[in-house]
Amino acid sequence: MADREAKRIKNVEQYEALRDQGASKQKAARIANAKNPGKKGGKNDPYEEWTREELYQKAREIGIEGRSSMNKADLKKALRRG
Repeated sequence: MADREAKRIKNVEQYEALRDQGASKQKAARIANAKNPGKKGGKNDPYEEWTREELYQKAREIGIEGRSSMNKADLKKALRRG
């Protein structure tokens, strides 16, 4: 993994394991950067109630590429694709 990519990945071991299992770079980064990747709960409001800035920050947190050019609808779609 390039140094630039490694700096953005919070859990490199998990990222590498996911890549070895065949996950895409984007999906592996999203999971490795998530605060509670295996936790379910529904404590967050539905994305419809979030502002574009909140959606953008969440996309940034989990490493969605191209987020800066996305509108609110695109950000919701990208976040739901997970």
